[in-house]
Amino acid sequence: MIPVKLEIQGLYSYKDTQVIDFEQLTAAGLFGIFGAVGSGKSSILEAIMLALYGSTERLSDRGEKNSMLNLQRDHLLINFEFKGGKNNVQTYLARYSAKRNKKNFDDVKPAEHTFYELIDGTPVPLDQRGEAIVGMKKEHFKQTVIIPQGKFRDFIDLTPGPRADMMKELFGLERFDLAPKTGVLLKAVREDKIRLETQLNAFSDLSPAALEQKIASLKDLKMLVDDARHNLEKTEASYRRQEGIQKSYKKLLEYKQEWQKLEKRLPEIEEKKNTLQEVVIAKTYLRPLWESILEENKELEKYRVSAIDCARFRENFEKDIKVLEEDEKSLREKSENRPERETKIRDLTKVLEIQKLQNELDQAEKSLETLQPELETLSTAQQYLDVRIKELENETDNLVVSGSIELAERKSDVKDWLQWQNQLKQIETDKQKYESAIKNIQDTIQGFLQKLPDDEIDFDAWKHAQKELIQHLEIAREHLMQRQGLGAHVHLLISGEACPLCGSEDHPDPLELQAEVDELGKCTSQIKEAKLLMEQINSISETLGEQKIRLEHQQSMLADKAKESLRVKDNLEALLSKMTGLGISSLGALESHIASSEKAVLEKERMLNEIKTLRKKSEQNKVSHEKAHKKQQEFSQQTLSLSTSITTKVEEIKDPVFCKPFYDKDPEVIQSTVQKVKRDIEETAFKLDSKRKVLQETRTKQATNLANLGHFTELRDKTVEKIKGLESEFTVSMEKYGFNDRNVLVDLFGSSLDTEVLDREIRQFEDRCLLVKNNIEELILEPGVKEFDLNAFDQMASTLDTEKQLLNQKQQEYTLLEQQIFEDTEKLKQKAEIEKTFEKLSQRESSLRELNILFQGSGFVKYVSGIYLKELCNTANMRFRKLTKNSLSLEIDDANTFWVIDYLNGGKKRLLKTLSGGQTFQASLCLALALAEKVKALNQADQSFFFLDEGFGALDRNSLRVVFETLKSLRQENRIVGIISHVEELQQEIEVYAKVVLDSELGSQVSYSYR
Repeated sequence: MIPVKLEIQGLYSYKDTQVIDFEQLTAAGLFGIFGAVGSGKSSILEAIMLALYGSTERLSDRGEKNSMLNLQRDHLLINFEFKGGKNNVQTYLARYSAKRNKKNFDDVKPAEHTFYELIDGTPVPLDQRGEAIVGMKKEHFKQTVIIPQGKFRDFIDLTPGPRADMMKELFGLERFDLAPKTGVLLKAVREDKIRLETQLNAFSDLSPAALEQKIASLKDLKMLVDDARHNLEKTEASYRRQEGIQKSYKKLLEYKQEWQKLEKRLPEIEEKKNTLQEVVIAKTYLRPLWESILEENKELEKYRVSAIDCARFRENFEKDIKVLEEDEKSLREKSENRPERETKIRDLTKVLEIQKLQNELDQAEKSLETLQPELETLSTAQQYLDVRIKELENETDNLVVSGSIELAERKSDVKDWLQWQNQLKQIETDKQKYESAIKNIQDTIQGFLQKLPDDEIDFDAWKHAQKELIQHLEIAREHLMQRQGLGAHVHLLISGEACPLCGSEDHPDPLELQAEVDELGKCTSQIKEAKLLMEQINSISETLGEQKIRLEHQQSMLADKAKESLRVKDNLEALLSKMTGLGISSLGALESHIASSEKAVLEKERMLNEIKTLRKKSEQNKVSHEKAHKKQQEFSQQTLSLSTSITTKVEEIKDPVFCKPFYDKDPEVIQSTVQKVKRDIEETAFKLDSKRKVLQETRTKQATNLANLGHFTELRDKTVEKIKGLESEFTVSMEKYGFNDRNVLVDLFGSSLDTEVLDREIRQFEDRCLLVKNNIEELILEPGVKEFDLNAFDQMASTLDTEKQLLNQKQQEYTLLEQQIFEDTEKLKQKAEIEKTFEKLSQRESSLRELNILFQGSGFVKYVSGIYLKELCNTANMRFRKLTKNSLSLEIDDANTFWVIDYLNGGKKRLLKTLSGGQTFQASLCLALALAEKVKALNQADQSFFFLDEGFGALDRNSLRVVFETLKSLRQENRIVGIISHVEELQQEIEVYAKVVLDSELGSQVSYSYR
């Protein structure tokens, strides 16, 4: 987002409309908005937030909106023009408007908040809101683009959870939330397994023996199909020959019927030919002459009317010119007295100037009398201030206090001491929690292992053995089913006769059908129980794997806590050793030392503040004394100058006798007299000039009218002659082309007959006649057409249909049997493939279950968010190390908490919140710039904008210089940086800026350094 222009009216201290032109400000790369405290600088940022998001930082949009409006205005209006979108190529306009309720001053009506896209300068309304156009929420906008007052360190003050959520929303990290996708895949795999089990159950009835019997039947059926096809081919060949003759016979009958219809239309076509010829001759040769006659008659009427009008205007112009000449003569005589009247006006003007100078002289003499007592009072006060300042400086020099750096280090030591003690307590609590969880998981695992049979070494071996058992039972069941099928034919066996299946006449051991049925039922029940046990084994195995993963995780966490406990204890021992060297033996002694040091610092600070206040009063007193002395000199000089001016003005008057009575009159009376005479002189000159112009214009119009009269008369006569010639030529043409009646001919001119359509119709009729006649002659000559017998053809078609039905019946039987054989073969192959696929799905289900456990709770998103934060921290360190002269750097741990590496203390880590105010500002600035740089890359923008309203007052002169150089270097990165501040050093460094001044009457007023 790049700002272009901002208009503010009625917001806080902005009473009247003020325009902030950002185009020239942003062109500099680095610009400022400066002004005193309370002048309205920060209100510019609040206006931008209102325009984009409809709410401000300081006040709620509900209930407190009344306080946004200027108390002397009933209307608030903000128009914000900015560039956005990819590469900031589109221009948008955001408008925010609110009004007070006319009946209730404290009530503000709901605001109107609208957005437009400027296309070639024209606003086109948009349905999108500010978040969609800018591409980020208000909270993120305040941390990456415009940082309001008091919100600069919000990003580093965020807890790890909200900070990770912000990174997720800003950079679209929700795409790394793989838990839902993994769950969907796991569910799909389980559904596929159920589907495959159902398919396997459907293949239980397949038999290879039945398949061989169907193949033998297929061969016999194929011989019958071949015989039927041979008979059909012979009949069909004869039918095709007769079918060709039948088509020619039908065409012959159709063409004869069409020829009869064409003969009936011949008279109609001849009449249309004659009509077409007359219309073509009339429109081609006679119509252009007729249209020329009509056009010339129109011109003749126009010239006749114009000649009559010009004759009437000639008399009117003669009367008007005579009246204008008399008026011009009267005004010219009055204008000749102008010089004498202007001289008296100049004398009266000098009288007014003399009166004004005399009033100023009296006022200056009074001011001189009042200045002397004020000068004496200021001198006495200055002497007292000088003595008091010297006494306080002596007291301050004698007061001994600890250095600010040492005191800050002791405070940091107290925070570290308390923090590490609390961390040790928390670590011990966490260790106990992890140890308890480990014991519970181990007990659970042991409970599962007790369910393992004694003859199995682990669950995988148990699962493999159970699977082999199921396969063995299924083979046995298939064998029993085959025997059961054979048992259905036992009743057909007769001693001494051949078996219908194998042909043997000996039947020593026939099957017993009931025994086979009982054994098959028993086998099916065993398979069902074995599969149920297999499911239980799979469930226990999966749960056991999950518990082992949890056990490893808890043991890892316990080991990390042990390492962390050792690190914190080492830190406490190092801190205690350091304090012992300083003569401090306990935490209480350290806190007491800090309290006494702070008290001395506060006392010295109080005295320094008092000295600073007295010096400020002394400077103000000196300035006031100097101003009063300067005013005394100015009034003396003014008195002398005014006396001289009055004498000069009196001598310049040309007619003193005429002016003498006016010295005692009111200036308004004199001014009124002067204005009255001036107006009369100006009116006379204006009227004379106007009258001369009107007279000249009238004479010009008279000459033009006379010329037009002659021109139109000549044109009228020529047109009459031209019409006579055209009429004669038209009469000759009528006789030439055989037309006697003019009215009939004119009707033909207006005829709506489409000659092209009529001509095309006639030609198409003639072409069709020729075609039909030729086709009839050709068909009569074809062999067999005249002798064709329709009844014999129908009998042959009936015979052909009967043979086709017989062939189709045999082919259907063959195809159906062939399809059954193919399907049985494919099902046997498919069964083998399904079993392989089922095994793969089982392995995939196990892998997906492990991934599902890992991705639960957005764990992967938090991991990726941590990577983004570490990259952000590395980018910020490139500037932060430079700002701190390589003494500090930033680091972020796995819990997304910011730390500071202190290289002046051996590279030890401490919390970011232990930094001083100025160092915190530097860290916040570096992180905000890094975050804005990432957002710029995300939006694919060539140029980005960063606005800062915070923190410069907390920096010393050297830090301020380093920060300022950092901001200036951003221009080389194609970044635009805006600064809001009241710090004078910044105003001296930044060349391009806008200045805001609060006027008691006009409200906040904006000016620019380049205007």
